[in-house]
Amino acid sequence: MSSETGPGLPFLPGYAFRDPTKTAFHRSQTLGYKNGFAFSRLPTVGVGGERLYANQLSQAELDELSNQRPALTYGPPRRAPPSGFVPAHVAFDKKILRFDAYFQEDVPLSGEERYRVRQVVIYYFLEDDSMYVIEPAVKNSGLPQGKHIRRHRVPKNEQGDHYHWKDLNRGISITMYGRTYRIVDCDRFTQVFLESQGIELNPPEKMISDPYTELRRMPEHTYVTPSDFDQLKQFLTYDKQVLRFYATWDDTKSMFGENRSYIIHYYLADGTVEVREVYKPNDGRDPFPVMIRRQRLPKAFVDKKKTFPSCVLEISDQEVLEWYTAKDFAVGKPTTLLGRTFFIYDCDEFTRSFYRDKFGITDFQPVEIKQKPLEKLPQVIPPYNGFGILEDSLQNCFSLFPKPPQKDVIKMLENDHKVLRYQVALESPNPEDRKRRFILSYFLSNDMISIYEPPVRNSGIIGGKYLAKTRVAKPGSTPDKATYYEPSDFTIGSTIEVFGHRFVVTDADEHVLNYMESHAESFPAATLQSLRDHFRSRQVAKETASSDIPMLGSSNQELDALIVQAQEELKLHKHLNNKNIQEAFLQCDKDGSGILDKPTFLALCNSLSVPTDAIPLNKLIDLCSCGEDKINYHDFLRAFPLGSPPRSGRPRPAIKF
Repeated sequence: MSSETGPGLPFLPGYAFRDPTKTAFHRSQTLGYKNGFAFSRLPTVGVGGERLYANQLSQAELDELSNQRPALTYGPPRRAPPSGFVPAHVAFDKKILRFDAYFQEDVPLSGEERYRVRQVVIYYFLEDDSMYVIEPAVKNSGLPQGKHIRRHRVPKNEQGDHYHWKDLNRGISITMYGRTYRIVDCDRFTQVFLESQGIELNPPEKMISDPYTELRRMPEHTYVTPSDFDQLKQFLTYDKQVLRFYATWDDTKSMFGENRSYIIHYYLADGTVEVREVYKPNDGRDPFPVMIRRQRLPKAFVDKKKTFPSCVLEISDQEVLEWYTAKDFAVGKPTTLLGRTFFIYDCDEFTRSFYRDKFGITDFQPVEIKQKPLEKLPQVIPPYNGFGILEDSLQNCFSLFPKPPQKDVIKMLENDHKVLRYQVALESPNPEDRKRRFILSYFLSNDMISIYEPPVRNSGIIGGKYLAKTRVAKPGSTPDKATYYEPSDFTIGSTIEVFGHRFVVTDADEHVLNYMESHAESFPAATLQSLRDHFRSRQVAKETASSDIPMLGSSNQELDALIVQAQEELKLHKHLNNKNIQEAFLQCDKDGSGILDKPTFLALCNSLSVPTDAIPLNKLIDLCSCGEDKINYHDFLRAFPLGSPPRSGRPRPAIKF
């Protein structure tokens, strides 16, 4: 239905009505411009800005309908001629944008110029968006000039974009292939074209010229008036006359710096200065005697900081305003030579006479140089990390290549193979752990402690080595002041704390009492008395048990003969461990009476793989029997010696608990 008819009236000829409220009858724009070319587009709204409904024809369908004509009435349709198209190479043929620019490059290996300014011309071809950079030739420049960048589309970034004429303007810098060009101006055609495209141009800048090129075009003629001073007369008068000054250079503010001594020589013949270093024996420095070679030293330069290069091979008279002379050196005053400040504290006798005759100076009191003592920083020992022995780990804090801690060799030789053994019980809230018994061995040669747990059959505990040989610190000791357990700390009933585990000393070897009695001056009386009381009470209990159960045996000679035969038999059984056998019997004897039941004795021998069926051992068991089903295992254990006797010649006592 048309918009000009009512919503309820049919659209029939003669029934068209106008909307009196409608005042706008214009059509929407259907033409536009894109990249400089006109193109058609669908209308966005209807006539007069009315709303368009969704079911509209596309632009392609509209173009097809516009070219169709009624075939029945007018014959085959005629298509409209295509619109004219002008390509870019025709529209922008011979239209080139021209920009004046320059770039700057460093000149590192030249004493006359630090940088160079080179002027270029940038051409932009509108027909294919290509660019071309050329440097006008400068006569006698000595540089390869001409084409810098051939004509092509210059990449703008790493994303694949290229430079466009919209990216060019006056007063900006562009980078092409790592070189930055500064655009300062453009020609008239370029200005008109960019302004016609809506680009606001920056004001033009002044072209910068190369300072070295300008210097060559207009050379400066300088004339130096010859001096009336006769240098030959100075050489003949002061030849081999040298002023000597003693100075120091305080370099303590720098890292690893110190106060070093020097000798300054001033040669009167040509006004040159030489600085030599004074070396001391075993100072650790390489013997390079000359610090500053003999040369004329500048005192003040001419103010040419802008044009004078920062690095030159030689300094001429044109750059120096004043040189060092003999009047610039004085005792008690500092002098700066090539950036180092030397303090002159004394001079020799010839120098004193020269200044006295030449300048009338008579005060040559030497200045006393006091060496500043080196500040000793306190050495901070890091906390002990628990790895290794404390003394061994501490050596890493004293030297880069740590040395092993010194050992008491005399003590090690005197107490070699001397071991004090104790029986200890574990103090634990667990009842099963309180029944466990351990053998604590104290090695007198190096004050180390080892703990061994004899294996008990069917106890559920493996047994064996509990603590390897190590030094055990007392509770409350610190790594700085560590105190270790000594033999005087092991008394009967005392508690020993070993790395968080507490043990109670319940028994000791008889060798412990014998050793402490022979060295009574080295042990406290309380320790010695506790061992004496313990062994006295045990001896009384043993005598009481022996009196109650009479022993049925033969003479000592027969017992000794059987022991020798048993030892010969046991040599065939090399798998037996005499130490484990003795410790197992001692562990089985709870009350320490030295008497075991025969079934218990035979079961223990069977568990330890002792060949009781051998004839010598069977006879030895019968000889050690006392009473009914009782065996004195102390005599039986004599066939299982622990080792060779000590060096003193005294036989090693048997282990009896």
